[in-house]
Amino acid sequence: MIQTLPLALPGTLVDHHRIDLTALYSKGWGLHFFDAACSPGGEVYALYGVYRHHHGVADDEDPRKANFGYRIINRYSAEGEVMASAAFRTGGAAEGGSTVADGGDIGLCVLPDGVLALTATPNRTTLVAPDLSRVLAVYDSKDGRPFKEFTPGEGDPFAGSLSVTPSGRLLCTVAEYGVWRYGNVITNLVGVADGALTADSKPAIKVLASLDPEPAHQSAVDLQPHATHRGAPVGMTNRPRPALTELVAAEDRPSDWCRSRLGRPVPLSDSLFVVPFHARTYRSGSRGQPFVFALVDDRGEITGRLHGLHAWRDSPFTGMCFDLAADPYRGHVFHLNRYGLYAWNAAGVLRAKLDTETRTFKPLTHFTLGACAPNGDLLLVHTKQHLILRVPAPDDLTALADAVEDALRAYARRRTALKKQWEPVNWHWTQSTAPLHRI
Repeated sequence: MIQTLPLALPGTLVDHHRIDLTALYSKGWGLHFFDAACSPGGEVYALYGVYRHHHGVADDEDPRKANFGYRIINRYSAEGEVMASAAFRTGGAAEGGSTVADGGDIGLCVLPDGVLALTATPNRTTLVAPDLSRVLAVYDSKDGRPFKEFTPGEGDPFAGSLSVTPSGRLLCTVAEYGVWRYGNVITNLVGVADGALTADSKPAIKVLASLDPEPAHQSAVDLQPHATHRGAPVGMTNRPRPALTELVAAEDRPSDWCRSRLGRPVPLSDSLFVVPFHARTYRSGSRGQPFVFALVDDRGEITGRLHGLHAWRDSPFTGMCFDLAADPYRGHVFHLNRYGLYAWNAAGVLRAKLDTETRTFKPLTHFTLGACAPNGDLLLVHTKQHLILRVPAPDDLTALADAVEDALRAYARRRTALKKQWEPVNWHWTQSTAPLHRI
């Protein structure tokens, strides 16, 4: 079923801070989409942020003039209605009294029991009730290096990102200190956790693959008991070798992979995953730099790649679009960047490419990839109109072009209907009927 869902701002939040929805983002405020996730029952969760930063001195005593930053989660019913919202200040527990462990590369995942997992780097996982009413548990590394002194044993870390396989295994990423000799904590490991993640306990993560084989400056304080390799905590010299970068260095120049970055992996099945990683970026532009969407099994071996992308013509470096979405029940993988929407089968064969240079699919340049629902539907998010487009994905990927074309036509009609119903201001949607929870 094609749906169009607004990234609605809570009306009480807009009123409290007197947000001028007519102002340009260049005036010091903005709204930015982060991630989306779907429950098996058809509900959709969307995570996005809103901020305001005055140039100069702000009056923090007056909420109408104060600087602020919030993360917002919306929960939509299977029919597309906003059921509830949750908001917390950026910085998590450090700001505004929130218990959420906030951080970088923030993401969402619906666990097998329906609980929502909010993840962030480094190794921060917050469990939120499905109705968004409360925080159930926080697993926080409390590692803020280099800006904060790290106290061993103070934190209780888990993962920086999570995805769920069909049988309920958790595909995780874990950050380490000293990656590529930097003095902070950067995502470097991919692992799988077998067992339930709950408010009372967390499963051990079995690390399968690493990016940087030899992070620098580590000591015994950097060992991670919750993430293991060969039965021992990951850290120092104990991590999978050869690393992903070592495995691809034979095909590319080894220097290309120094200071590379690991993306969020997605499951293709219970034992096969797609792990994205890309070479370093440059201020002058990085289009044409190497990138890999590797097929990695649950033994940590690269069994193949997603083929068919040209390093220049299909470069995800334009706009930094490295996200993937997977349908493990059908063995499909999707990727959207400025040059097209791509779809592969489980063998890594490119089955569809919707070129954004064509008139039909040029509107896709304004969308970003949100998630893949359990029934195979794609969630695409319009970055300027702040709407989620739910695209019914066909079982046969060769029919993807027709499905997306139909969805884009329906999007225009539904957008017009929503404008009459919601009366947005400069494509900013507000709602005051659904409950807002402060978490």
